[in-house]
Amino acid sequence: MIDRQDIFDFSRELGLRPEIVEKDYVLGWVLSGIFAHPSFRQTWIFKGGTCVKKCFFETYRFSEDLDFTLADTGHLDERYLTDAFMQIARWIYEQSGIEFPEDSVRFEVYEKPRGRVSVQGRISYRGPMMPRGALPRIKLDLTDDELVVLDPVIRDVHHPYPDRPDDGMRILCYAYEELFAEKVRALAERERPRDLYDVIHLYRHGSDGTARGVILDVLKRKCEYKAIALPSMAALESQPARAELETEWENMLGHQLPALPPFEQFWRELPEVLDWLYREVTRVAEKAYPYQPQEDTAWRPPAMGQSWGPAVRTEVPIEIIRFAAANHLCIDLSYKGSRRLIEPYSVRRTRAGHLILHAIRHDSGEHRAYRVDEIQDALVSKIPFTPRYAVELTATGPLSAPPAYRKQESTVPLRSRAVRRSSAGLTCVIGCPVCGKQFNRKTRSVKLNKHKDKQGYPCAGRSGYLITTK
Repeated sequence: MIDRQDIFDFSRELGLRPEIVEKDYVLGWVLSGIFAHPSFRQTWIFKGGTCVKKCFFETYRFSEDLDFTLADTGHLDERYLTDAFMQIARWIYEQSGIEFPEDSVRFEVYEKPRGRVSVQGRISYRGPMMPRGALPRIKLDLTDDELVVLDPVIRDVHHPYPDRPDDGMRILCYAYEELFAEKVRALAERERPRDLYDVIHLYRHGSDGTARGVILDVLKRKCEYKAIALPSMAALESQPARAELETEWENMLGHQLPALPPFEQFWRELPEVLDWLYREVTRVAEKAYPYQPQEDTAWRPPAMGQSWGPAVRTEVPIEIIRFAAANHLCIDLSYKGSRRLIEPYSVRRTRAGHLILHAIRHDSGEHRAYRVDEIQDALVSKIPFTPRYAVELTATGPLSAPPAYRKQESTVPLRSRAVRRSSAGLTCVIGCPVCGKQFNRKTRSVKLNKHKDKQGYPCAGRSGYLITTK
């Protein structure tokens, strides 16, 4: 198990409370444990906002629940689920040290309005923060009353923490197109803040023309299954839930984000989403800010969020800047003794090894480049911006995990397996995803010590990946 300092590092970088980060850490191991269970691996299909965060986009709202559609109705049984999760809890403890007290694993079976059975589970855990008093909990919503149109996919689980296993973490989940259609359907049916937030992010980060037709087809079939009309702006505006959608924006989303974008920013973008979906209105893709002669065109920031630690001679919350970029929010930047409001677009590295933040001054529209090691502070504002260039600080499509050693796919048995093993005569090659340097080791540990990049400057990489063994 990682230690409290790792949680505090991520808390500082992400601008979130430590307990929120700890829960995100534990969620990764719970997903890994579910996928390791031989009965759940191909029958539990991960979905919902947490699925988007853990399997598709790194700069996303943090969520607390795990939602699954079950292909095997026999699993919707209280006694069976309790016994199975105690097996999973023991496996997770052997892998990570996270504890799930036996008396805290509870499942409640209830009947839904359509006459189908669903289950709500609550599981308490003892993680790195070791809180006194009541333990934090994870909620699981399990149902078989959903139409799954597309074949589920196996995705890497975003787990940027130092104890990520060498062979990664994976889970069976909805395809991107199914997630998108399901979220649009949910917005039409209940109009909750998280549904609006999710729909806009799914559109911003993965809405290419090839997926549009598939999303629309899936949406039509899901609305027909639920006996509701296809959503329209007129219908969404006229529903009684419309007023609550705006008033509950802060209450339901504020604790899940470093800074909450204004409701109007997301509501105004919704007609564009529906026009793209129904009328094939083409999105105009913004061009990236041109590379400068001194910049290393081969270098890219890590695809997945991470704790950067000392980011080139000073602590700079790069992940907070990346969050602001993904949410189209300006940054209140302190640089060389003065403050300015900027629109963040990209972080690049020069051939000399310096990280450069490319941005636009929000007041004047002028381009500026800031050396990351000279940034004194960066705060997310609530002032939105309309991108003038491509936002490179976050992915524009569903993400994959950083390169990692992959074993042949097979069911992982529920037995003791050390996350890190050592073997006499074994040499492991560990790569740093930030600077590209490689290190030879006698164990499979991917945690990196302080080191310098190839140009001799301090590197922010703390967790590497296994390239090969020899």
